[in-house]
Amino acid sequence: MLYYLYEYLTSQGIHIPGLGMMKYISFRAGISVLLSLTIALIYGKSIINYLRGKQMGELVRDLGLDGQKQKEGTPTMGGFIIIIATLIPVLLFTRITNVYIVLLMVTVIWMGAIGFIDDYLKKIKKNKDGLSGKFKIVGQVGLGLIIGVTMYFHPDITVKRKYADAKVVNRNNVEQNFMPTEKITVSTVPFAKNNEFDYSGILFWMNDKDAHEWAWIVFIPIVIFIVTAVSNGANITDGIDGLAAGTSTVILLTLAFFTYVSGNIIFADYLNIMFLPNMGETTIFVVAMVGAVIGFFWYNTYPAQVFMGDTGSLMLGGVIAVLAVILRKELMIPVLCGIFLIENISVMLQVVVFKYRKRKFGLEYAQNNRLFKMSPLHHHYQKDGFHESKIVNRMIIIGVMLAIVCLITLKMR
Repeated sequence: MLYYLYEYLTSQGIHIPGLGMMKYISFRAGISVLLSLTIALIYGKSIINYLRGKQMGELVRDLGLDGQKQKEGTPTMGGFIIIIATLIPVLLFTRITNVYIVLLMVTVIWMGAIGFIDDYLKKIKKNKDGLSGKFKIVGQVGLGLIIGVTMYFHPDITVKRKYADAKVVNRNNVEQNFMPTEKITVSTVPFAKNNEFDYSGILFWMNDKDAHEWAWIVFIPIVIFIVTAVSNGANITDGIDGLAAGTSTVILLTLAFFTYVSGNIIFADYLNIMFLPNMGETTIFVVAMVGAVIGFFWYNTYPAQVFMGDTGSLMLGGVIAVLAVILRKELMIPVLCGIFLIENISVMLQVVVFKYRKRKFGLEYAQNNRLFKMSPLHHHYQKDGFHESKIVNRMIIIGVMLAIVCLITLKMR
């Protein structure tokens, strides 16, 4: 809104000293992260007290974990802190008609609503199972469908790829190094020399024209899978104080960097990556969410004063998935979101191995010989005697290492 005020005043010939800074994405991004962090820190406590007053305390199941019962009654639905602290700066400082901003705001509200319904059923309706798994999947698939269809059909979602023999003659005219704007389903393949992959290539039996026309048959289901998988991964990771918030901050910071360089034609030219028109504005959204998550982390570190609940974890996972898709970096998710992936895999392996051993050796043997002492993986380490703060800190360190690997891919081709 403030950006549009700046544009209006400028168009009327009114020039207020300092207001001209609003035209720079870097300035608006800096103001946004400061504002979101301030909102989360100052108003976070009020939201926590409100949730406590509404008796939105966590009902803890006895899993035999140290310090578990002390968490009883800790307010949940703290994801509202992240949502509010993110949306206010975004509404103030971005061009909210930008297609990428619209998609991300829809993601925040959509996934936040699914998580809220789940938390509401658990805490208010005393339904320990919350929202049925199939309804969560329907919601995630619905969002994935919206993102996939918009990405494929919206005219403002395009790419500009560099010519293979591009040479910089004038740094002020780097656009000459890029091909004309294209409407294609192309993505980035990490660690590959020719690192662009077009989903239409999967339809190899078709000619090029038909393959590009029907690429949505492949692209949209993949987007749906990514949104569903990453949002569930973040949800599973949210099991001990600060883990989901800490790892998500690292992931979001990495995506913020990719957003900025992909949306700036000079950096895109220097790094030899695709230029994504209209993407620069998205940087403001991402850094605003970074500030919001860090502000929430202030209250979520051990011992947590608030839990994000599904309201926050499903929303964070959804946003990360959508960011990766719109940045054409979805093939990097297994590395960047490695912690989410490991946590997901640990649950699946635990179930598969238990069922196999139960069928082959009987129930008693399967119960006494589980693959992990408990899943997800962070609970296994708790059972092993590690304090949850140590588990969180070490997983964040691993997340930083994975993020660095992703950044290195800009040059490792």
